[in-house]
Amino acid sequence: MTAFLHRAALPRCLSWRFLDVMLHNIHGTPHLIPRHGAQFVAGGGRSLAAYTRAQNRMQHTEAAGAVEVDIKRLDGEDAGIVEVLMCQHKARNALGHIFVSQMREVVSALSNDSAARVVVFRSLVPGVFCAGADLKQRALMNNAESDLFVHGLRSLMTQIASLPTPTIAALDGVALGGGLELALACDLRTAAYSAQMGLIETTRGLLPGAGGSQRLPRMIGISLAKELIFTGRRVGGQAALEMGLVNRATEQNQTGDAAYREALSLAREILPQAPIAVRMAKEAMNRGFEVDISSAMAIERMCYAQVIPTRDRQEGMAAFIEKRPPRYTGE
Repeated sequence: MTAFLHRAALPRCLSWRFLDVMLHNIHGTPHLIPRHGAQFVAGGGRSLAAYTRAQNRMQHTEAAGAVEVDIKRLDGEDAGIVEVLMCQHKARNALGHIFVSQMREVVSALSNDSAARVVVFRSLVPGVFCAGADLKQRALMNNAESDLFVHGLRSLMTQIASLPTPTIAALDGVALGGGLELALACDLRTAAYSAQMGLIETTRGLLPGAGGSQRLPRMIGISLAKELIFTGRRVGGQAALEMGLVNRATEQNQTGDAAYREALSLAREILPQAPIAVRMAKEAMNRGFEVDISSAMAIERMCYAQVIPTRDRQEGMAAFIEKRPPRYTGE
C-alpha cells in the first residue's frame, strides 16, 4: 500500500523507572506513569493486538489493491514533512475495516521513523475530512463485535496522539463523530470556514467512543464540551477557531484545499526547529498535562536532560553566537 518507510530508533524522553523514584521522593509514594503496553478488549483476556492481527488477516484479501490511506513524503525544502492521505472516495473516508487497518499500518510505521519531522493528516476527498463511522459495516456487527471495533478505534486514536512528531489535521470539509475524534488526536488543527465538525454520536443513540468525550473537554473546557456533545451540534471553521477547537481557520479557496495550505504553512514553521527538541517538548507537554505540577516539573527536567548532550543544542548555540541560521540534523 505504501512506500517503504525508513525506520530508526527515536530518542526517548525519560528513564521511567528513574522518574518514578523522583516522584516517590516528591510525593512519598510511588507514582507510576502508564506506558503503552498490552491492552485488552472488553469481555475477556484477548489482547487488542491479537484482535487487530486477526482483523488484519481477515481483511487481507479484501484490502488487496484497495488504497484508502496512503502516505506522501515531501522533498526539497519541505523534506521532513510527511502527509497521511485519506482517499476513500466512495465511503467519504468513513472508518471502516480497511480504512482503519491501513491507517494503523501508516501510523505504526511513522512512530519509528526519524526522518519525519511533521505529519499532516489530510483528505483527498472533496468536501470531506472524515465522515466518521461506517454505519453500513457497523449495522452488520453484533454487540460484542461493535464493542471490539470501537475499542480498536480508541486504540488507533491513542496511537496517533502518541506519535513523537508534531501532527496537524487539515479540515477542508466535514469531520463528524470519529472523523473529528481523529482530528482531536492530532496536536494541531487547521480548518476552512466552510468545514463542518461535531461529535454527533448522541443523535445516533451513542456517545463519542474513540476518545472524543475525553479530548474535547481538555481542549475547549468541560462546560462547552458538554454542550456540544449533549446537543450533537455541528460548528463551522470560524466558530471552531473562536472556541479553541482549531488553531487556524481560513476562507476556502477555489481548489478546496485552503485548510491544507494553512497546515502546510504551519508545518513549514515547525520544520526548521531542532527535531529532538520539538519531540521532547511534545513529550513533556503531553505527559505533564495529565499529572500534578510537581510531577510535571520532574517530567520536564527529564525531557530537558535528553537535549543537553545533542549536537543540535551545540549547533543552536554556535549559530546564535555566529549570527547565522542553525542547521539542525536531529542528532
